[in-house]
This record gives sequence, structure tokens and C-alpha cells, in this order.
Amino acid sequence: MARTATAVIKLNAIKQNYLYAKSLAKPAKAIATVKANAYGHGAIEVATALADVADAFGVACIEEAKELRDAGIKQPILLLEGFFTADELTYISENNLWCVIHTQYQLDALKKTQLTKPINVWLKMDSGMHRLGFLPDEYAHAWQQLDQMNQVEQIVHMSHFSSADDVTSSATQHQTALFLNTINHLPGAISLANSSAILTNTVNPANTVRDIKNSWIRPGIMMYGASPVEDNDIANTLKPAMLFNAKVIAQRTVNINDGVGYNALWKAKSTTQIGTVSIGYADGYPRHAANGTPVYINGKKSRILGRVSMDMLMVDLSMFEGQNCVGFDVELWGNNILANQVAKHSETIAYALFCALTRRVNKQYIS
Repeated sequence: MARTATAVIKLNAIKQNYLYAKSLAKPAKAIATVKANAYGHGAIEVATALADVADAFGVACIEEAKELRDAGIKQPILLLEGFFTADELTYISENNLWCVIHTQYQLDALKKTQLTKPINVWLKMDSGMHRLGFLPDEYAHAWQQLDQMNQVEQIVHMSHFSSADDVTSSATQHQTALFLNTINHLPGAISLANSSAILTNTVNPANTVRDIKNSWIRPGIMMYGASPVEDNDIANTLKPAMLFNAKVIAQRTVNINDGVGYNALWKAKSTTQIGTVSIGYADGYPRHAANGTPVYINGKKSRILGRVSMDMLMVDLSMFEGQNCVGFDVELWGNNILANQVAKHSETIAYALFCALTRRVNKQYIS
């Protein structure tokens, strides 16, 4: 039996989640966010599967955009951090890339660069995230500079929410009001809503856009079937897109007070059947997954015992009394164990789980 750590990627689930995001903000257009290798799901494969429905794609940097262009993706691609050096602008212009502008040095570089074709710019405002973007009192001047450039074809207004996943926070409403008041007299489409805002309907495009047909949402994690918002009925409609599996490769009995794994992090309170599973933190499973983190073994819910090792972890097999469990499938997350559940037991988020998968994990794509 070959060692297997497999991530089955359900491309049709990703497509359904993308279309679901669009339906929640209809008729706004949607950037399909495929940065960070499509959150670990495979950027080329995901973009190819969405090519017949996506309005545009979003990536972090030009290297990720080139990967998609080289794979034959034709839709516009938005560089969410813009360009880092001026020599990227030629490729941006010639390959229909859209470019976020968030700082004065980018404005200055663009002004000095001759382009064969003007580019679409997404001008970013820092409305409260304090990560990237022009401050509100700088924003109109930045827009005016772009509006006067021959290098610029269209300008989209954008910002990013800091706390849209927290429905008790007033930060999102404050950021929205600040953003809209700042761009009030400036023409152009807008883009505000990320996955959290889409799922909570915190920012309804119909209420915030002068021309809803020219608004853009930016679904990210929700495309991959995980929600950044807890206990949300809308989010429960999302379809998990990744089924992360391994197998039981060994089985043994441990006695009362026997310790399991490094530092005996878990000790048996009674005679217990345990199994060793061919998955570890070198595959991308979180090392800090706590005792009791759920797994799904051969149709039954179980749990992790002890500390996750580099290549293996141990699980409870007491529900399979008398059975030889070697070769049983173990779902680490997917249909029966949600990635958010594992993330909560590991003091992390589903984003980090997906992005952490390493090259040892074999990806299988189904549509």
C-alpha cells in the first residue's frame, strides 16, 4: 500500500460557490480570487474550471498572473497588491492585467512609464484596515492624478474591510460610510465586499453603489467552501471543495496510563485501540491540532490522540473494536469534518489550512 495523502478538489463545488456569491450580490460582477495557488486548491485548475463563468480573476502578484496567462486564461486579472517595480507595467499593459494602486510611488512610476495600451486601475483607499491604500484625505488627489494620465483607461474605487466577519462590530459600517463619503463626487465603479461582507449582507451593493451593474465583489475563501463567519445560515449553503484524506497504516492496543506520541501528550484512561495515520505537518496538517480534533474514519467520527508528528498522527479506533483498520480511509477535513472545525481545534483559520498543503499531497481534480 503506497503512502497516500490526497486532496480531492471538487471543481464544480468551487464553481457553485462562485455563482452563489454572485447571486447574493446580483447583478454585481465578481472577482474570483485565486491568489496563493487558489488558496492551495490549484490556481490553474480552478481558473480553468471557472473560465466560462468568471468575470475576472484576482491574484497577489505578477508571477501569479503570468502563470494564469501562460495556461491560457483570457479573462482580466487583477493584481491585488499592484506592481512592485515599474518594469512590470509593460507586461501589465500588454496582457490585460488590472492593477491596484495603493501608494504614491506607484502613481509616480506609472506617470513616468510609456505604455502601448492604457490600463485599468483599482485605486485603493485605507478606510480603516491600515494595511494598504491612500488615506481618505489623500484619496481625491490620488484619483485626480490618475484621471489626468494617458496611461489610465478606467478607475475603480476600492477598499478592504478589517472586521466584516464580526457581525457585532461597527467597524464595517464605519468603513463603508467613510469610503462612500470620500468618493461621493468621483465617478467610477466600486469594490468593497469580501467573502465576510457578502455572506453577512453587511454591505449590500444595491444600497452602496450608484450604478450596481458596475460594482464588483471579491469572493475569496467562500469560493472554496469555508466561511469566515460563524453560525451563518447563508454560509451553510457553501459546498466544501477540498476533501483531504489519508489512511490508517498501523494499529495497536495501548494500556491504561500509556502515553501516545511525543511527550505523551495524551494518556490512555483505559485499554484503547489506536491507529497511526500517514499524515503530518510536513504534508500541511497543523502540528498544533489539539487532542480531540475530529477526523472521520471509514464512516465514523473519531479524534486525534497525542501530538501531530512530521509524517504521522494517531487516532482513536475504539469504535472499531475487533476490526483490522489498516487501510481505512481517514478524512482530515472535507464533507464530514469541516475545515473550520479543524481550524478551531488548531487555533488557526481555514485559509491557513488550505494554503499549508505541501507538494507531498497528491491533488486529484474532479468536476
